[in-house]
Amino acid sequence: MDALLLGIYAFFVWLIFFKFKWLPWTTTSQVIVVTIPIVALTTAIMLLNVFAPSSSDVRVIKYVINVVPQVGGRVIDVPIEPNRPVKKGDVLFRIDPTNYALTVRALEAQLANAQANSRELDEQAGGAAAGVDAARGGVKQAEARIREVQVRMELARRRVAENTELVKTGAGDRFTLEAAETDAKALEAQLDTARGVLAQSRAAEAQALASQRQIRQRIGGKVGDEFAPVAQVRAQLENARWQLAQTVVTAPADGYAINVQLRPGSFTAAFPITPALTFVENTTQVIALFHQNELHQVQPGNEAEFILPTHPGHVFKAKVDSIVWAQGQGQVGNSTQLPTTGYGPIAPGRFPVKLIVDAADADTFLAAGAIGDGAIFTDGMAPLHILRKVLLRVSTKVNYLVLKLH
Repeated sequence: MDALLLGIYAFFVWLIFFKFKWLPWTTTSQVIVVTIPIVALTTAIMLLNVFAPSSSDVRVIKYVINVVPQVGGRVIDVPIEPNRPVKKGDVLFRIDPTNYALTVRALEAQLANAQANSRELDEQAGGAAAGVDAARGGVKQAEARIREVQVRMELARRRVAENTELVKTGAGDRFTLEAAETDAKALEAQLDTARGVLAQSRAAEAQALASQRQIRQRIGGKVGDEFAPVAQVRAQLENARWQLAQTVVTAPADGYAINVQLRPGSFTAAFPITPALTFVENTTQVIALFHQNELHQVQPGNEAEFILPTHPGHVFKAKVDSIVWAQGQGQVGNSTQLPTTGYGPIAPGRFPVKLIVDAADADTFLAAGAIGDGAIFTDGMAPLHILRKVLLRVSTKVNYLVLKLH
């Protein structure tokens, strides 16, 4: 661009001083002719670097996912090819599901058994309640029997006393007295028996209540509306079904797998350090690196353009999304040592500016790791922006040239 401007300027100098000789070619005019382009180009470059800063380090970055299966096992199928586009949800590889399917069947049987036990427990609770009622009925019956015998025994004792008085006075019969005493002793025996029955009934009631409390405690162990054993087996079954589903590993996004070394027969494990394959998303980030003093006029939303050698002749339109005001030099590691700046001065760092590609170029394939040139056009000195745009367009045309001697 500088050479083009100098060429245009030299053409007009030739016309004015040599072709038409409108002005004399003196020492003063020579100094002026030489000074004007130096001052003008220097001023233009300085203003361009402030109001339309450029970067020779524009990078295309893509998210890279290390695909690690959630379960381990032997691989039985790898239907994808490396560096071929796949859609989100497409199968990347399959793991032998036999063990996981058997685990699911075993847990389904355990769940059915646990549900049957829970129903049986409900029936036991009903039986325990009936047992408590029966025991309480036995207690009441025994208490009624005791009261009955006690009444009859009081009457028998009264008869014994009356007959004793009659015998003493000679008006009574000893045989009648002995019969009354025999009846009284019999009723005492019946009273002791009734009291024994009452004790047994109360013991049966206590045992029935204890059994009922035990069953209620077992019933009280619930998770939501299910008994704890049923909920536990159901959770294990859901986990087993999830593991079975994880034997089919699918693409996490639109993209492509690279360096696919996985083959049927290989064994893979759920271990993050050893991924099964590497997956590159189609989602692209474009960042441009600038020196620190080039960004004081840059704001989010500013227009931007960049070029890539992978697309010679094409200028990508973009906008500034944000400036990442952080870099590694601004971080001190967590250590018991005091921070050190090293033996020499720290090189000045650069800050990345994230660019959003316009919709017109959103579907254009951008290779991960591509590096090119770019510029940001701030809100100031808009007439100078045309110079930077011309420079970018000239540079992208030069990308057509492959300058090698072999």
